[in-house]
Order: sequence, then C-alpha cells, then structure tokens
Amino acid sequence: MSADDAPESHLRRPLVLQRAEKPAPISFKTALSRGARKHCSCTAHKVKSKVLGFAPILTWLPRYQLKNWILGDLMSGLIVGILLVPQSIAYSLLASQDPIYGLYTSFFASIIYAVLGTSRHTSVGIFGVLCLLVGQVVDRELALAGYAPESVGGVNASAGPLANASALGAVCDRSCYAIAVGATVTFTAGVYQVLMGVLQVGFVSVYLSDSLLSGFATGASLTILTSQFKYLLGLRVPRPQGWFTLFKTWASIFSRLGQTNVCDLITSLVCLAALVPAKEINDRFKSKLKAPIPFELFVVIIATVASHFGHFNSEYGSGVAGNIPTGFMPPQLPLWSLIPNVAVDAFSIAIIGFAITVSLSEMFAKKHGYAVDANQEMYAIGFCNILPAFFRCFVTSAALTKTLVKESTGCQTQLSGLVSALVLLLVLLLIAPLFYSLQKCVLAVIIVVNLRGALRKFLDVPRMWRANHVDASVWLVTMATSALVNTELGLLVGVLVSAFLVLARTQRARVDELGRAAGREHYEVLAEYRGLEKQSGVSVFRFDSPIYYANQSLFKRSLYKAAGLDPVREKAKRLKENKKKLAAEAKGLRSDENGTGATVDLMLGDKAGQKLPSLVLDCSCVLFLDTAGVNALKDVRKDYGEVGVSLALARCNASVLDALERGGYFAEDQANSALFFTIDDAVHFVQSLPVANGSDDV
Repeated sequence: MSADDAPESHLRRPLVLQRAEKPAPISFKTALSRGARKHCSCTAHKVKSKVLGFAPILTWLPRYQLKNWILGDLMSGLIVGILLVPQSIAYSLLASQDPIYGLYTSFFASIIYAVLGTSRHTSVGIFGVLCLLVGQVVDRELALAGYAPESVGGVNASAGPLANASALGAVCDRSCYAIAVGATVTFTAGVYQVLMGVLQVGFVSVYLSDSLLSGFATGASLTILTSQFKYLLGLRVPRPQGWFTLFKTWASIFSRLGQTNVCDLITSLVCLAALVPAKEINDRFKSKLKAPIPFELFVVIIATVASHFGHFNSEYGSGVAGNIPTGFMPPQLPLWSLIPNVAVDAFSIAIIGFAITVSLSEMFAKKHGYAVDANQEMYAIGFCNILPAFFRCFVTSAALTKTLVKESTGCQTQLSGLVSALVLLLVLLLIAPLFYSLQKCVLAVIIVVNLRGALRKFLDVPRMWRANHVDASVWLVTMATSALVNTELGLLVGVLVSAFLVLARTQRARVDELGRAAGREHYEVLAEYRGLEKQSGVSVFRFDSPIYYANQSLFKRSLYKAAGLDPVREKAKRLKENKKKLAAEAKGLRSDENGTGATVDLMLGDKAGQKLPSLVLDCSCVLFLDTAGVNALKDVRKDYGEVGVSLALARCNASVLDALERGGYFAEDQANSALFFTIDDAVHFVQSLPVANGSDDV
C-alpha cells in the first residue's frame, strides 16, 4: 500500500520479524568438560593434523612440482644468499656483535623458517630495526657490567667486573659478554613469541597498523643512520643510553670531528658513490633484470682486497671486521640470570618481530592467492629465535627487501630458503676468514644505503596527509618519538596514540537529521543530498557511532541540539512558568478580593499550542550498546515523554536488541517502547499518535 495514501494510512502494517530461538546456555561445568574432551582426546587423524600443522614443510614438500618450481627456487635462493653475506656481516655492527654471528643468525633462521613457516615468499633473517634494539640492550648491559666502550679499531678485550663470569668461563671479555647478552635477549623474545602462539594470540598483530609500523621503522631508521656515522668517519664514539640518543650521538660526533680517520672517510665516500647509483640502477631496471645485480658483494670484495694490500688497519688505523672463524662453535646456554634485566626489552622486540613477519606474510599471501596462519607464524619466528640463541645468534624477523628480491627472482616455495642457507654454509666453512681486512666503514655504507626505502617515506607525508589525517598523525607521532626520544618508547606511544584516536572518533560522532527520497522508502542525511523531504510532524535522526559509557553524554547532547529541543531545559522552563502562573493567579485573586478586578493570562511559552514533533532514531550505525548506552536511551525516551514528544527506534541490529532487552528498555516502559525494522514504519507509527498540545497532557 502506498505510504502517501492518507485515508488508508491506518491500515498500514509494519514489517514484523520473529527472532530465532537461541540454544539454551550451557553450564560452566559442561563447557569445561567439552573443551577438555576436544583438546585432550588423541586420535590418529588429530596427531597427523597437529604434526603437519606444526611443520608445514611436510605438507608442501611431497607435492613439490619439480619441473615447474625448481629453477625459480634455485635462482631466488642463490641471489638472496649472496645478498645475505655482506648484509649479515654489516648488521652485526648494529647488534654490537662480531660479524660471524650475523652469518650464523641468517643461516639458522633460513632453515628453521623453511620448515615451520607458512609463507612461500617471506625471507627471514636479520632486520635492521631489531638489530638496533638488540644493540641498545647489549650496550646497556655492557655498561652496567663495567666494560669500557668498544674501540673503532677492534674489539676491546679487557675483562670487566662480571659477576656471572663463572657461568661463561674463567675469563669473559667484552665480546664474550656481548654475545651472552644478545643470545639471552634472543632466547627470551623467542619464548614470548612461542607462548603467544600457544595462547592463540596471533590477532594482536591487527592492533599494529601499517601507518604505525611504517612510522616506527622510519624513526628507527633515523637512529640507525645516526649510529653509523661514527663508522663512516672512523670516530670512537660510544653508543649513548637512555632517551634522546639521537641528539647525544650527534653531539658526540660534532665534538670529535677533528679526530676523523681520513682513510675511513675516503673509503666511505667512494663506496657511497658506487653503491647509491648502483642501487638506483637495480630499482629502475628491476622489471627487465632477471635478478638484481649484487653490487654490495662486489663492493665488499673490492674493498676487502684494497684494505688487505693497502694495510689500511696497520698503517692508517682503520677499523676492520677482524678474525672471522670458520665452522660452528659448540652450543652455549643463555645467561639465565640476565633474563629479568632484559625481559621488558625482549617483549617489545618479540611484538615488533612478529608483527613485521605476519604483515609481510599476509601481504604476499594475498598477492599470490594463498593463506598463512598467524599463530603458526608466531611459532615459526619464535623457534627462529629460541634454537639459534644456543648458537650465539641474535633476533630475526622477516625482511622486506630480501622478500621482494625472492619474489622478483621466481621464488615458489621455501626451498629457496634452504638454498640460501647452503650459500651461507659455504661462506661459514670456507670463505669467512677472507673478510678479515674488510673495513667497518664499508659495512656502515651498506647499512646506510639500505635505509633509502625507509627514508623515502618522508616524501610520502603530504600524500598520506591528504589521504587520511588520522593515519598521517599516527605515522608522524610514532616516527618522531622513535627517532627523537626513544626507539622502544616510540612503539608504545604509537599504540597509545592509535587507541586514543580511535576513541576520539567515537567522541566526535554526530547526530544527523535524515530526509526521505521522493517516491522511495529510503532515508539519507539531509545535509549531504539534494531532493530529500522532511516528514510532517516527525524528525528522523541517525547517530553514527556505538553508544557506550564514554560517549553517552555526547549522544544525548548532540540529539537534543539536532532536534532543537532540550527536554530537560524545557521541563525546567515549564516548571518555572507554572510557578509564575500560579503566583500571578494568586496575586490576581487577592486583587479581586480588594476590588481591583485585575487578571493575568500567562502563556506557557513560544511553543504553547504548537505541535511538538515526534522523534525517530535510526540505530543502523549503532554497532553495540553497553549499560550506559541503554540507560542513555531510557533517559532520552523518559525526558522527551515528559514534554509530550514520542520516541521510536528503527533498524536496530540483533546485538543492540539483545542489549536493550537485557538492560530492561522494553520492560521499564513497555507502552512507549516503539521499535521498528524500517524507518518508514517508525515514521508512520509516530505520525498516527495523538498530537501533543504543548503541555504534559497528551
């Protein structure tokens, strides 16, 4: 029937839907018993599923398509393995470790992730931000143990007043203790990650947005860049601790500029002049090249040969990598007594490493049409830290640059990771000692050049701001805090700012008045669209946010303002006017008794005798209600009812209906609990109600 058919509008029947019956709630004892049977029962199928789920390589390796995939996996594994050699040695500087341990770390991580990871393309190994965080913890613990700062020319071998020396041997020099601290941080972070996998909390990664992680990585990149300048100039500058390390480092560098090692400076400039254009060539022609040209490896080889035959270390005092032994050392337990000291640092490292790994895995899985398991990724990256920690390795995670290289060179499965591990094994067993004369400034140049991608994010800030002010604000705050104040604090501040801005959005929610499209039963915001019509005697409003304890006052205030009638003030105004009227009437009676015959007729206000519009509240954008939200709706209905204005709710979802029922919204005033599934039904209902006369009587 037409909604405009006035004579028959009383025959209109609103849409009625019957709620489905919900199953009776089970008792806690029954739920516990079912959960125990589900998780504690053991069948052959469940054992097979658990084993295959824990080691995904057992699933994809038997199905490996040798003819189609082997060439791409071999090519990508070989290229990434070659790139890992100089980068593993270089990033050891950031973690305050000897170069050999960077090679160990990349070797073990490549093998373990190939067995346990669910992503086909992710390359797990050394990541600059995590190396920086580990290096900060290592330097702090070295300072607390009483070791002097490391010299640029080599490792300071003087032993400090170490209380835990008996656990590591009779004498533990600075390098030995740095290794123990790094391994302990790595082990603790891995335990955190595995525990999070056991507890199935892989969802925590969704709380670290892309803008937050990007801002954190960019801020940390500025800190990394600053930390490498001392190597580029050959200065002996200890790494500062605490907050504002960026300013402290630059102050130390400027105060020691006169001590610059000319040999290191010239080498750094030559390597930069070679690598920066080379990297640009790789980036510009990556679509035409079957594989990126390993310019870094060429620079490392040439620089090592030049340093060896030029005697840069002995004659010019240039810092070199030093002795890099071959083979593997026997496993060593982490330093258990250090775990309380590094527990907080390890937790932040664990969260960052997992978030980066899951983000990259999901990005490439979506691109290539397969699925990854976030909790299994937690296990994989956790064991990539726990097991290598016994072999003096430091924290690993997925690395974007090497993952992109793997994908672009034809990677199909994690067999490419095993090929990369074979390349690193060859270096560890045969080639590693040849890097003895490699200058540290060359390694610093490699790190600085690889920061180009992160630093280019500054050029995207205007575009980010135009696209979304909130995400750009999160990026700027996280970046500034990470770079200028403290790296770990930057992550915490970014999370808090993101949460605050999400909460602030609900605090900025507004109430919009809706109008009806001509000839349709559809309602939209009057201020946003043309040609919408207001309905006679009724105003329709929409609140575009959940109603809960933090914004229930805003909801009521915004609704009263949009409706143009504050019922609380209206009631107070009427009470005041009634008192004045009664006082005037009493005064008039006394005047009549005195023979004056004066009378006073006081109107109730500007709205006396006028029809007050009824209200319909569109709840389609109200995702949920808490107790405060239900009470707010009760207050609105009660306050408007006392001034003769009816309130009807429309388009409530099932969870809102349940919240209203549990909160007693219907039981408290069942006669006035108007609820409809369409706005049009609600409008016709309130239009059919008796007209208010401006007083409390209807």
